[in-house]
Amino acid sequence: MIKSQSEAWNRALDLLSRREHSVLELSRKLRSKGAEEGWIDPLLERLVEEGWLSETRFAESFTRSRVAKGVGPYRIRRELQERGVAEYDIEQAIAPFAADWERIAIMVKEKKFGTEPAEEFRERARQQRFLQYRGFTHEQIQVAVEHCKR
Repeated sequence: MIKSQSEAWNRALDLLSRREHSVLELSRKLRSKGAEEGWIDPLLERLVEEGWLSETRFAESFTRSRVAKGVGPYRIRRELQERGVAEYDIEQAIAPFAADWERIAIMVKEKKFGTEPAEEFRERARQQRFLQYRGFTHEQIQVAVEHCKR
């Protein structure tokens, strides 16, 4: 239970020292730890002003970690939106991977299903559903599933 503004500040810095957070995430965490409502917004503003809290840094860090786990652009976009990140920051975070999404989809498909092409319709559909769940576009999924046939 957070009992003072200085304790709220220390808790926020502690959370930020572990990983980047969005403003919405940090706000929710502070509320869940019992910080008073009147302390949270000024605290978040100060953290942003002093450079401790950055939506841009959070979006970039989050995107890199999700790409490393084989997640596609649709799912990353949705997850960032759920964390309150602005559309501009989402676009900036996803943009560096624009040329790589097909390659990433192929790697994800091959890691899960191997390099052999799916002969049966049911297996192709299964692979496509998996890649769709991971957040890849229809075009990226088609490239990944057809890649083995080239």
